[in-house]
Amino acid sequence: MQTLSQNVTDTLRGWILHGRFKPGERIEEIPISLAIGVSRTPVRAALATLASEGLIDHQPKRGYLVKVFALGDILAAYEVRSVLEGLACRAAAQHGLDDSQIVTLRSCLVEGDRLLGKGHLDPDDHAPYQKVNVDLHNTVIAAARNPWLGRFAEQAHNIPYASDRIVLWEDHALILRSHGDHHRIVDAIIERDAARAESLMREHVYYAGVILKNNFERLLAQHGQAAE
Repeated sequence: MQTLSQNVTDTLRGWILHGRFKPGERIEEIPISLAIGVSRTPVRAALATLASEGLIDHQPKRGYLVKVFALGDILAAYEVRSVLEGLACRAAAQHGLDDSQIVTLRSCLVEGDRLLGKGHLDPDDHAPYQKVNVDLHNTVIAAARNPWLGRFAEQAHNIPYASDRIVLWEDHALILRSHGDHHRIVDAIIERDAARAESLMREHVYYAGVILKNNFERLLAQHGQAAE
């Protein structure tokens, strides 16, 4: 069971990754404690944790500022993700999935098919599809049975725009292609085809980075940040 400070940390991390705080913006304890409805103590602990993760910077007399990530930093995180998650697919295929993991992965595929089967992107389906994406990737990483892989993958996911928690919900054809990757990846893992599973996941994450790169200027404009 998570502690209060861990819950606050998760909330703030989500806010940063989803752009609620702009890059370079100052984060203050009191407004956050009021917004979440907690005392300043767990907020202070959460900010220290996020600083250690590299999401925010602590500056004397200015407090905590949301870290500004250059495109090169984000693409480097995608490169790391592709290698780590490809390795997770290989290991998962080699070990084999248990029944509950197969059920979870197939449920993710079915739900993704349902959401995308409308032929267009419904704004109300964005959050449910994000959950599908996160659950699928997390299940594969857990199936690798390698705690170090999971730990390092989590660090790569904690870079704004590089996380599987972020899905650009604008182009139905692109999302449909990505979900098609999910089908092929899951099939390869279940079939115990380790080499194919690894290759498919590496390409899947790489392509997500390409999409991000092609939309980066527009995303920065939305968040009021200049490209570096």
